[in-house]
Amino acid sequence: MTVTEIKVKEYRNASERTVVLDKERNAFVGANARGKTNLLEAVYFAGVGKSFRTPRDRELIKNGMPRAYINVTAVRDGFTETVSIVIDRETNKRVAINGLAITRMSELMGVCPVVLFCPDGLKIIKDAPSDRRRFMDISLCQISKAYFSALTRYGKVLQSRNKLLKSGGANGSTLAPWDELLADVGAKIIKSRRGFIRELAPIAAERHAFLSSAGEKLDLEYEGTGGETAEEIKENLLKSFTHDRADDMRLGYTHTGPHKDDISIAVDGSDVRAYGSQGQQRTAALSMKLAELALLTNVMGTSPILLLDDVFSELDPARRNKLLGAIQGVQSIITTTDRSDFDGTGINIIDI
Repeated sequence: MTVTEIKVKEYRNASERTVVLDKERNAFVGANARGKTNLLEAVYFAGVGKSFRTPRDRELIKNGMPRAYINVTAVRDGFTETVSIVIDRETNKRVAINGLAITRMSELMGVCPVVLFCPDGLKIIKDAPSDRRRFMDISLCQISKAYFSALTRYGKVLQSRNKLLKSGGANGSTLAPWDELLADVGAKIIKSRRGFIRELAPIAAERHAFLSSAGEKLDLEYEGTGGETAEEIKENLLKSFTHDRADDMRLGYTHTGPHKDDISIAVDGSDVRAYGSQGQQRTAALSMKLAELALLTNVMGTSPILLLDDVFSELDPARRNKLLGAIQGVQSIITTTDRSDFDGTGINIIDI
């Protein structure tokens, strides 16, 4: 998969802009606040249907304008795919693929797959479990429309169960049907996530050994309700719901399920989430992202677009060179303020 062109109109700080990309490595170079990250964000939006910088789509509309437009054109296996998005102040966003409007966001998943690493990427290591769950979910949603649907369904059922818990009308009889639904769809999510981490772990360990010059060993493991099959996981979830019922009713929310799960991340046997240095956390996060890129490529049969936002300023020269070596053959879009970062690299530099 390669993006050939990005077009935006009334988007962020741009009245109108078109950028043509090289099929491999591209660097957006310019001073701060010129719009480098905005263009990278537009590609991400075309990939997953939302921004990585704000949950409020309307913040992407240029001040004083009624709507913003994003068009991203990509080529996959010789076929051109154009994702067109209209973000409106008055109505929901509208998405079309090759001119045909889609009715469900699941239809967008996998059309223009992306992998993002940005300064906030360290959140998958050092911040809350929700950031690590989001890491898994974004990848799995691009791989599987069924996973996207299950995740959406789980959110709705969880909301309904929590609403019942807060209402004061919750008891064993009223909770039972919600427990059944939540355990059924939750088991599918946990099974998919656990499988994803098992496939990701050895690739991440290999990438980490490369970036750290074999100086450290990275281990990943999914932390959640036990079980290998969906049936086993469902049974264990139902047991947990029963065990936690009194606390759930007292506090008004669901204590157990995939919305509470995490990823264990260890470097040389030590929990890097809590005890790792900033350098160790950065290398672990980058290793996970490079592993995500490789895994999605293997599963989807095409390389996602790699988006690297202001990453080079966070890396020492040795790791910077290793990263450039690791992404050869993959289309990447890199943002930086320093043109000298790419002296002698042959990267396509686009002044922003």
